[in-house]
Amino acid sequence: MYKTVSIAIAAAALASIPTAASARAKAPACVPVTQQQVEAQFARFNDAWATKDPAKVTSLFSKDAVLLATVSNRPRTDHAQINDYFVGFLKGSPVGTINTSTTSIGCNIAHRVGTWTVTMTGANGARSDVKARYSFIYTWENGDWKIAHLHSSMMPEPGA
Repeated sequence: MYKTVSIAIAAAALASIPTAASARAKAPACVPVTQQQVEAQFARFNDAWATKDPAKVTSLFSKDAVLLATVSNRPRTDHAQINDYFVGFLKGSPVGTINTSTTSIGCNIAHRVGTWTVTMTGANGARSDVKARYSFIYTWENGDWKIAHLHSSMMPEPGA
């Protein structure tokens, strides 16, 4: 009797192991994307900044996104924290301009890294430019390209 039960348990365990074919069937298909489409994601982001609506900006981030912002010491690791960052940041009416860009495209993931200038406008109307490095990592999520990771840091060397 114990031998029969052991064989039945072993058979059930083996049946529950996914096969390579079933794993491939469940894997999402790679969504085609071009360099121009990756670059267009920044326009979406900049346009969302222009609305000054933190929720609109936050909606561009994936569900598991990480924001390492230029003017925050704290990593933002969920939508509530990301939204909170943009509540304050958008008051400066930021406008981003890409200075240099390198893109890399994979299966349902794309990277864009380089340098940018973010122009901020103070309450008195004075403008200031923040020159920084950036890394955007985009992922395909629920039928749309979302920001999975954004890191921006000011240039460390003067006059850069």
